[in-house]
Amino acid sequence: MLSERQIQLLQAIITDYIESAEPVGSVEIVKKHNFRCSPATVRNEMAKLIDLGFLEMLHTSSGRIPTKLAYRLYLESLMEENELPVLQEVAMKQRLWSSRFEIEKLLRETVLSLAENTKMLSIATTTDGFVTHAGAVNVLDNKEFWDIDVAKSALLLLDNYELLEKVFKSAPFGEDVRCVIEEEIGMDKLNKCSVVFSPFNVGKVNGNIAVLGPSRMNYSKIIPTLRYAKNLLEELGGSW
Repeated sequence: MLSERQIQLLQAIITDYIESAEPVGSVEIVKKHNFRCSPATVRNEMAKLIDLGFLEMLHTSSGRIPTKLAYRLYLESLMEENELPVLQEVAMKQRLWSSRFEIEKLLRETVLSLAENTKMLSIATTTDGFVTHAGAVNVLDNKEFWDIDVAKSALLLLDNYELLEKVFKSAPFGEDVRCVIEEEIGMDKLNKCSVVFSPFNVGKVNGNIAVLGPSRMNYSKIIPTLRYAKNLLEELGGSW
């Protein structure tokens, strides 16, 4: 059980790390979030959260970063999803509308729209082995992918349907949108990445649409965007 202060601290650290990609220090946390305690007290709480497995330190002198356990708690209990702007919804629907009678074109437009709106790598698969993707260049905007081996591992997924299906099946549990975080992906080089995905059903065609990015991705924006894309895909695909 975490105390209320530990929960607030953890939420602040996750929020700051998502925004900056830099380890979070106690002094910065106190100043930015107006914690009613000293940096020393915050450091003590951080130490407890490290012991509990919610935080880690990359170096002795660095700040703290969230672990998979922290992201899982954030997704299940702390995150508040952003509401999609109406203009974004309209733009996505207009983009997909003309492709609504051809499933492969519809999936292609869906991943293009997802990549544009999430600034991540987006992927769609069907159970017969069809794979389409967009936004591969977007991953290079995140320092986690500046390591060539990490980037190569991400791109490897795009050419391996069986590997993608294995990732989707490894999701612990979830409702309409599910998340596979860090080591759950099952690839060592992607242990600081996440895959957010949703199964879809369009007539006789089943599959998954997904977004891949760093584990510090902006889930509060990406999850509702992915959900809307999945619902739009099923709605437009129901035209035939």
